[in-house]
Amino acid sequence: MAIFVHNNLHTNRVAIAATKIAAAALAVAAMVSTAACGSQNAQDPNQKTITPGVLTIGTAQPTYTPWMYDNKPENGKGYESAVAYAVAKKLGYSKDKVKWVRTTFDSAVTPGPKDFDFNLQQFSITAERKKAVDFSPSYYNATQGVVVKKDSKFANAKTLADFKTAQIGAMVGTTSYSFAKDKIKSDIQTFNDNDALVQALDSKQIDALVIDTPSSVNIVRSKQVKDGVVLGQIAGSEDKEGTGLVLPKGSKLTADVTKAVNALEKDGTLKKLQEKWLAEYTTDVPVLK
Repeated sequence: MAIFVHNNLHTNRVAIAATKIAAAALAVAAMVSTAACGSQNAQDPNQKTITPGVLTIGTAQPTYTPWMYDNKPENGKGYESAVAYAVAKKLGYSKDKVKWVRTTFDSAVTPGPKDFDFNLQQFSITAERKKAVDFSPSYYNATQGVVVKKDSKFANAKTLADFKTAQIGAMVGTTSYSFAKDKIKSDIQTFNDNDALVQALDSKQIDALVIDTPSSVNIVRSKQVKDGVVLGQIAGSEDKEGTGLVLPKGSKLTADVTKAVNALEKDGTLKKLQEKWLAEYTTDVPVLK
């Protein structure tokens, strides 16, 4: 009987010990698994893009000529598409390593997380916007054009003063709006996107629209406004700060993008791209004073 009790106790002790060893092994395995997952999920401190090995570039939906052609930023046609790929190349990303995403104008320049590494859709560089996002140096300095319909009573306007009684439209939050307000009149009708702005002029809800000069020429050429005409560009409306690439605030990529844009300016690439894609949309446009 004594021997039976002793053997039983011994068996229990062995079972308990085995259970403890198994539990310990499971705990160690769980710790290793958690650590591995944490390592995989944690962002590499040296990683500068939101997706490893990929440069994600944001732009508008839709896009417009001459900035991008056929609403296909990935085709490399148009000034901003060409600039984007030139910057990507300077950063070491081939065309097949570039991913395009679409955003609204406002969401790109307001505070908060972004789903792009940089974004371009003619963003004027302003002190107010710099509080929410980072900017590259300017890659273009646009002027502002005025578009009317040929049958409008303002079609023969020669000066900005001739528009004092006109209903003027511009896209909200843009440099176009600022210049229209400062140079023409204080009461400017605002629109959330270019399509709405153009439709308003085409349907005669407004008498004239103000938008960057290349876009104004394209609106007329592509007949987005029936019988539209570019009366001219606003004197003194060149954007002194210029148009820059937008990056998330505090982006690890800002310094590299800044270096890339400066290099493209210095080596003449930006000038060549402007001559290729923008010259026909900016020459021979009269100045309205």
